[in-house]
Amino acid sequence: MPRAQPSPLPAWKQATKSFKFACINYNFLSFLVNRYHQKFNDDSVPTAETLLVVCQGLVTVDEEASTFWLIHHILRKYLCTHHNLFPRVQLAMAETCLTYLNSDQSKALPAKPQPDLSSLPSPKYCSRYWGTHAERELSDHTRLLAIRLLDQFENHVAANSLFEKVLDPGDSLEANAPLLFGGLHCASFFGIVDVMTDFLGTSGCDTNRGGSAGITLLAWAVRGGQDEAVELLLGLEAANLNKPDNKGRNPLTCTAIKGYEPVAKQLLDREDVNPDKPDIKGIAPLSAAAASGHQLILNQLPNHEDVNPNKPDHKSRTPLTWLRLGGMNLW
Repeated sequence: MPRAQPSPLPAWKQATKSFKFACINYNFLSFLVNRYHQKFNDDSVPTAETLLVVCQGLVTVDEEASTFWLIHHILRKYLCTHHNLFPRVQLAMAETCLTYLNSDQSKALPAKPQPDLSSLPSPKYCSRYWGTHAERELSDHTRLLAIRLLDQFENHVAANSLFEKVLDPGDSLEANAPLLFGGLHCASFFGIVDVMTDFLGTSGCDTNRGGSAGITLLAWAVRGGQDEAVELLLGLEAANLNKPDNKGRNPLTCTAIKGYEPVAKQLLDREDVNPDKPDIKGIAPLSAAAASGHQLILNQLPNHEDVNPNKPDHKSRTPLTWLRLGGMNLW
C-alpha cells in the first residue's frame, strides 16, 4: 500500500477503489455510479490505463474477460486478511451494483429474450454478484435498493442473468423463462434475511412457489448454502419442507449433493422432513451424499431410523454402490 500512496490524492483514491475490487477477486467494474441517483456520472469513469498507472504495476486487466486481477498472490492474501484497509467495501460494492440495476440504462435492457451480455460486463456482474456483497454487509439504503430491484425482478434483465448462473446442468425447466424466478427466490438464494423478511410479511406471499425449475424458496436457500435463510423459512408454518423440484429432488437431497453440512443438520433436526425421500431416479439423500462424497452428511443420515441404508435406486444402486463409485456429479 505505501507503494501507491505517493500518488496525488485523486489517483490514490482511484488506486484504493481498484484494490477493493481486486482483493475480493471479482470482475472489474469499469464504471462509477452516483449511488443516490439513478443515473451514471460518465465524466468520472476512469480508463483501465489510468487504473493500471495509479496502482503502479500491482494489478493487471484482462480486457477480453473484463476482469481485474492482482498480480501477486501474496498481495491478495495480505489485502484479504487486512479488512481495515478497505472499510465497508462490501457495502460500497452492493450499493454500486444495485444502483446500476435500478438505473434507467439497466431497466431499458430487455428481460426476454435475454440480450447478449458478453460485451457488457457491468450488467452481467451486477446481476450475478450484488447479492453476494449485500449478504455480507447491508445498510438501510442498500436494503431499499434491493427491495426496489426485487419488486420488478421478474421483468428485469438481472433475473435471466442470475438464473442462468445459479441453475445446475441437470435442472429441468422451460427454456428462458425469467417470469417464474421472482425476487424472493433471488433473496433466498443469496440469503439476505432482512430483505426476505420484508417480502414474507406481505399478503399473498406463496412460500412454496416453485418457479420455472420447481425450486421453492427453501430449496433456493439450501442451494445457496444459506443457513440463516433456511432457519427463517423453516419457521414458517406454511412451508412445505419436502416439496420436490422438477427432478423430484427435495431440499434435503439438494443439501446432500451440495455438501452443506450445517444446512443438512437444520433439516434433519426437523421431524417433518422426510430423510429418505427419493428423486425421480430413485436416488435418496443418503445415496446422493455417498455419490458426492460428503462424509459429514453421510455420518448424519444413517442415525435416523427412517433412513434405509440399503435402499436401491431405479438402477439397483445402493448407497454403498454410490460410495464405491465416489466423486459423481449428480446434477
